[in-house]
Amino acid sequence: MQKEFVLPKHVPIAFSTRGHEVENVFYGSIAVVGRDGALIASVGDVDAPIFTRSALKPLQALPLVASPRFAEYGLSLQEIALLCSSHNGEAIHAETAERLLAKVGLTDAALQCGNHEPYWYKWNNQRPEPGRRWSALFHNCSGKHSGMLLQAKLLASSAETYLEPANPVQVNVRDAVAYACGVADPAAMVWGTDGCSAPNFAVSLTALARAFSWLTRSEDDPRYGSAPRVLFDAMSSHPEMVSGQGRNDLALARAGRGDWISKVGADGVQTLASRSRGIGVAAKVSDGNLKALMIAFGSVLEQLDMLDHAARAELAPWLDVPIKSVRGIEVGRFMPHVSLQG
Repeated sequence: MQKEFVLPKHVPIAFSTRGHEVENVFYGSIAVVGRDGALIASVGDVDAPIFTRSALKPLQALPLVASPRFAEYGLSLQEIALLCSSHNGEAIHAETAERLLAKVGLTDAALQCGNHEPYWYKWNNQRPEPGRRWSALFHNCSGKHSGMLLQAKLLASSAETYLEPANPVQVNVRDAVAYACGVADPAAMVWGTDGCSAPNFAVSLTALARAFSWLTRSEDDPRYGSAPRVLFDAMSSHPEMVSGQGRNDLALARAGRGDWISKVGADGVQTLASRSRGIGVAAKVSDGNLKALMIAFGSVLEQLDMLDHAARAELAPWLDVPIKSVRGIEVGRFMPHVSLQG
């Protein structure tokens, strides 16, 4: 019997125009959660589970960074930031991933994320050299996978099966995700397989925003110690390692000037945490349109009074988005349609 799917009750959060009329409407939901775990403001359906995709990466690195033996690796904040990344495959990203693997005597052959053209080309309007091939080090998830292999070494678990849900690496990740998101039963979380072949979890936007607000705490956590603070410090001080040139995550982090961390997820997921505000923000646009997502996300930041002149200037390419013809004539625009409630 075919499963009966329950659709999230998303609402319009952005639209695009052509001429002086609306052409497309983009549906989604957004949650803002405080450091105490309480929902501050929202729009749409923030209770339905959504796949977190790469927005999950800081939480996937949590068990490694919290391990009592983590210090044995001697990782810098720059290297820790790569554990949380969906990077561009720039030279510094691939070289750092290679260095991480070398700490446990492995090479790129151990990575099970696959291979693809580095994102740098797409986000910087460049074309790769004909016939060029890249190793798995250049995959946008190579930092996450390298971190999982470092975890496997500490746990004395199989590096060959590090992506299997029953592997201790993934069990620890699952438990960390549930803890940070406030999910009582880790085994009850909905899960699927991400594009890089790693297990990925679906939680509500409220839960995801809660996890990011939790990362802003300055005090040690009873279970994970200083790891949340270390992950925040790494991402906020080295946002170029989390994404790369031409990426929205880098623009958001720079707009926050050290106070924000930002993590995008495939198919329309965006998160942000502010240490000074003690809040986490999680958004989802249902069709995965990144332009619509960022237009809506910018409106949320405006309504939260988080954008000053410098931040607006940094984010202008993402928040002021005309639609142009092939000849460069402006024919429409992307516009936000968000009114936070709460």
